[in-house]
Amino acid sequence: MKSALVVMLLAASAFAQNESAVIAAACGPKGVTFDVKRDESQHTFAQPEPGKARVYFVQDIGEVSCLGGCLTTKIGLDGAWAGANQHNSYFSVSVEPGEHHVCANQQSHVSRLSQLVAFAHFTAEEGKVYYFRTRAFGGNNQVLFEIDPVDSDQAKYLIASYPLSVSHPKP
Repeated sequence: MKSALVVMLLAASAFAQNESAVIAAACGPKGVTFDVKRDESQHTFAQPEPGKARVYFVQDIGEVSCLGGCLTTKIGLDGAWAGANQHNSYFSVSVEPGEHHVCANQQSHVSRLSQLVAFAHFTAEEGKVYYFRTRAFGGNNQVLFEIDPVDSDQAKYLIASYPLSVSHPKP
């Protein structure tokens, strides 16, 4: 009985360490929050810089009324926060070729929501453009949160429809 308890404690410890390693490889430092403004005049498609790739992050929450404000989604890339989206919006960043790890995390004062984290990874090639979409689904007893690659035609449609997200970490 004691040995089973020791094995369970060691397994839980190893799982927590693996979970922390995944978060550290993709997300930014804990406790960082963003101020986000939506620039309704911007609907631009930036091309990759020479020798790099471009990644777009689109938050697509559909038609919803955000009484008191919509949730903010922070996007982490390779262990640093790259920016944030709020409501239906997008932003993009330039990345070096190679493997990258992405994290999406809800920024909320509600602890249940702020614990929602989604992950993805991709291998960037020079001159290419990549698109990821975050979405949340839920009801009274369930919330699903995900970040997934999205078809380039769908992404271009959303970017043309949604404003640019301009975000800055809060001091």
